[in-house]
Amino acid sequence: MTTLELIQSIRTLEIKTKGLSKQVFSGQYKSAFKGRGMAFSEVRYYQIGDEIRTIDWNVTARYNTPFVKVFEEERELTVMLLIDLSGSLDFGTELRTKKKRQIEIAAILAFSALANNDKVGAILFTDEVELYLPAKKGREHILLILRQLIDYKPKSKKTNIGKALKFLRETNRKSAVAFIISDFIVDTDYTEDLKRTKKLHDLVALRIQDEAETQLSVRGFVQLVNAENNTKTWVNASSKKAKEIFSANDLRTKSEMIQNFRNIGVDFVSINTSEDCMPPLISLFKKRK
Repeated sequence: MTTLELIQSIRTLEIKTKGLSKQVFSGQYKSAFKGRGMAFSEVRYYQIGDEIRTIDWNVTARYNTPFVKVFEEERELTVMLLIDLSGSLDFGTELRTKKKRQIEIAAILAFSALANNDKVGAILFTDEVELYLPAKKGREHILLILRQLIDYKPKSKKTNIGKALKFLRETNRKSAVAFIISDFIVDTDYTEDLKRTKKLHDLVALRIQDEAETQLSVRGFVQLVNAENNTKTWVNASSKKAKEIFSANDLRTKSEMIQNFRNIGVDFVSINTSEDCMPPLISLFKKRK
């Protein structure tokens, strides 16, 4: 992609997604992602009924009269986008690839955060952390993130979500809202990393899926290729049994995934490449109010 093409792609993406986030999404975003923590604001004189644990003993000793700490809900958020760059995201059979849908969703979330004056950062990963963009405010920083999402060439095609979550914990010690945007096609278990990360961060899992991954809609013998390890399998797509097994495997995987996220307390939604991404996102955010 030439520099001019890259600039045009970013500009087109900004116009499309910024409009969506402003007109449809901002209200849902604000109500779904309120400041989760309490930040120290000031001290005031102790009043009957105040909790003992809120007493500021240093100030109390200095002035020889009881003072309590006043806390306010932190309104400013740090939003982290954990973006899966593995080979399976290049797949797509309808209007777009999973990667293009992933970039659109990341842009919508980023511009929604911008409208709320929140900081946005990104962790681009495969089976290693490929690129880290620390959270900052401002349109220019968001455009930098989008440029990397569009133009970055990953070194690997494999996936390790656990490593991305561990990196998030190590680099972001303050609570953040972290969106994991992936197809969650993995060979390694990341459950323990989810549990550890959830103790500090508010996690949201956004699964990107193509219709062809849910059912065999073609006929005849077709070769299925794993884009991450290049293994190949021939399947008789005309076989009713093969179609049933294929669909059943997808349903079982999705069911297990949903149950796993639910047990840990991670919000989850699946978004298809061929559908409008706004309804499932808004539905997810409404449930968080």
